[in-house]
Amino acid sequence: MAVCGREVLVMEMAIYPLEKNKKNHFICPKCRRDLHFVSGGAVRIVAGRADMSAVLPKYECRHCGIYFQEVLGSGLFSEHDLPKAAKPAAKKIRSTGDLPPTELHRDVNNHCVCPRCGELMDYIEGQPVRLVDGKPDMDNVKDHFHCSHCESMFRRIANTHYFQWSEK
Repeated sequence: MAVCGREVLVMEMAIYPLEKNKKNHFICPKCRRDLHFVSGGAVRIVAGRADMSAVLPKYECRHCGIYFQEVLGSGLFSEHDLPKAAKPAAKKIRSTGDLPPTELHRDVNNHCVCPRCGELMDYIEGQPVRLVDGKPDMDNVKDHFHCSHCESMFRRIANTHYFQWSEK
């Protein structure tokens, strides 16, 4: 309980002993997904005051939009909301029927923004035909883009810079 002038503010803090999974990673007590470790950073100025909690390491659950910090080396972790900028925005994946042929260009790292979900796609250069289980594998013969986020594949249309979504 904190007293501020005449007002009494009651501050509730949830404290958890975090569990580990079989891979020895901490898991979120709410959604049971792996927590992402973020090492401590520099001191931040928030509302004109130094925020010392930024220098402490934390475990983030991006799914729930919360993070956990250890309380005084006790093995117990306090729960806090992630800043709004750190919360992932739910991106809408466009229907494949709504995707017209699109001009795509790779950058210096062989990436391009996916027209379907907005994440980065990988550019895969054409390769010779390979035998897989005694059968020719024709999937990677032509240049194409692959998005690991929405599992989309965009194949080149003839000899143009235009690409079309493809099932395989």
